[in-house]
Amino acid sequence: MKNYLQLNLSLLYWVFIAPFKGQFFKLSPIIRQMVFIGVRAVPMVALTALTIGITLAMQSARSLQQLGAEIYVPNLVTVALLREMGPVLIAVIVIGRSGSAVAAELGTMKVSEEIEALEVMAINPVRFLIVPRFLAMLVMLPALIILGNYVGIFGGWLVCWLALDFNVAGFILGALESSDLWDLYSGVVKSVVFAWLVITIACNAGMHVEGGAEGVGQATTKSVVHGLLAMLVSNALLTVLFFFGR
Repeated sequence: MKNYLQLNLSLLYWVFIAPFKGQFFKLSPIIRQMVFIGVRAVPMVALTALTIGITLAMQSARSLQQLGAEIYVPNLVTVALLREMGPVLIAVIVIGRSGSAVAAELGTMKVSEEIEALEVMAINPVRFLIVPRFLAMLVMLPALIILGNYVGIFGGWLVCWLALDFNVAGFILGALESSDLWDLYSGVVKSVVFAWLVITIACNAGMHVEGGAEGVGQATTKSVVHGLLAMLVSNALLTVLFFFGR
């Protein structure tokens, strides 16, 4: 916990204070990490979101048809995706794909003494290795979640159009009536919190690897497990805050 808090304080310094002292971070490493963390995850995120939207629509349609209320299928799909399913499940994908990769990469650098070499050359490892990954995750996870929301809603529309004889206008009206901008904003706020937790936990696990290759594997597993737990707990707390705060 002490190492994790120190890492967060160092990140806050290098991101928010150091630039005002003339210590700027370079854009090229950030862009490379954005491509790795976000752009390359687009196919997986899109497929996941599409299947979520299709599954939500089919499951809700069966229950609502029994009540003669299948007209509310678009409402349920849209609200569920924007508020909960989109942010949580896409964050799970990013934790499993990008969070574990970051922990393994930094852990390998740790056991091969590359991080110590940076310190010998008077290069701060947090500034050089972690800040680009941190900023890339803060940008790309919200972007992936917004993309996933659109794809998931499209999947719900496919089911409503093919199986429930909805027209496009009817689906759009149902989706707009049930949701507002705050539903989208709450998902974006969650995504920023998830991004912060995921990348800092992964970087902290990688930076403190011990025991060679076996330690890298253990740190990678630890980063995924702790990232998932932190994300789910923070999601519950934010949902309570948004529910009682409105």
